[in-house]
Parts: sequence; C-alpha cells; structure tokens
Amino acid sequence: MKDTELIIRQAQITDLPEITKIYNEAILKTVATFDTEPKCLTEQEEWFREHGDTNPILVAAMHGEIIGWASLSRWSDRCAYSDTAEISLYISEYHQGKGFGRQLMKCILEKGQQAGLHTVIARIAEGNDISVHLHESVGFRHVGIMKEVGRKFGRLIDVHMMQLIYEGGSPGTSNGILP
Repeated sequence: MKDTELIIRQAQITDLPEITKIYNEAILKTVATFDTEPKCLTEQEEWFREHGDTNPILVAAMHGEIIGWASLSRWSDRCAYSDTAEISLYISEYHQGKGFGRQLMKCILEKGQQAGLHTVIARIAEGNDISVHLHESVGFRHVGIMKEVGRKFGRLIDVHMMQLIYEGGSPGTSNGILP
C-alpha cells in the first residue's frame, strides 16, 4: 500500500493525542458536538476504555498522520439497548470534503454489523447538511427532530435524529444499507 493511501484501522491508546486534537478542533469550531470545553487526555482515556469489540473506535491515517476517527458508542447503559449504538465521526478540517469521512463511516458501520448490532443512531445538529447527506448516503433515515435541545455559540440548536437498521446481509449489498 502506498504511503499516500488512506489506511483505516482499529484505534490504539497511542492514537489518543491525535484523536483528541481532531475532536477538540470540532468542539471549538463547530456544532458537530455539543461538548463546549476541549477534552484532556485523561478524559479521552476514560472514553477509550468504554469501547471494545461491540463498540469499536477506528482511525483513518494518511502519510502516517491520523486525519479522522469514528466510533460506535453505547446508546444507553440499560440492557434493552445493548444492540444499539451511537455513531461519531470526525475528520480534521484540512481533510474534509475529500471522501475520507464516507470511507471511514462505511468501515465503522461494517464493524458494527459484524459485532451484532441491530441499529445505529446519529444525532446531527441543524445546519449540518453535509453530515445529513453523508448519513443518508450510507442508509440512515430521518426519525425525528429534537427542537432546541442544545445551546452552543450563543444560540439554541435543533438536533436531527437519524437511524440505520441493519436489515441482514452484508454492507453494500442490495438490502438498502451502505450503498
């Protein structure tokens, strides 16, 4: 594989400084996350430990540098939700709009399906049409809007709820998910 190609792999604890840098960039500049204060490595280590085979974290690297990450996190600690996860995906500002997010999203969703998840939830802040389109392109469907549930940058923000239900088969097949 050429050094210029995108490599998507399981995240390692040693990736946390770069994961944290990308996430903090999103915290400070976007409504992609409703965190409002940058995260420190100690907080991120705790977050990392909450993930495993059922709730993986992947990184996308190019030229040996991590340019993005995705995770499937537990939707709830209640047992009845054990087959449901929430997706997070962040690409560094410089690498956005180049198709890397779509590749990373497809990989993390494949991991979720392999882990036996039934459904994946996405919460997307209003105005983030690119993220909505990305999620739609891999099979997510709109399930509702939570009105004015977040406050960031001095304004109240609606959140679009989207959901992907694994319908059997492999991702990318004709079953309607992950085209």
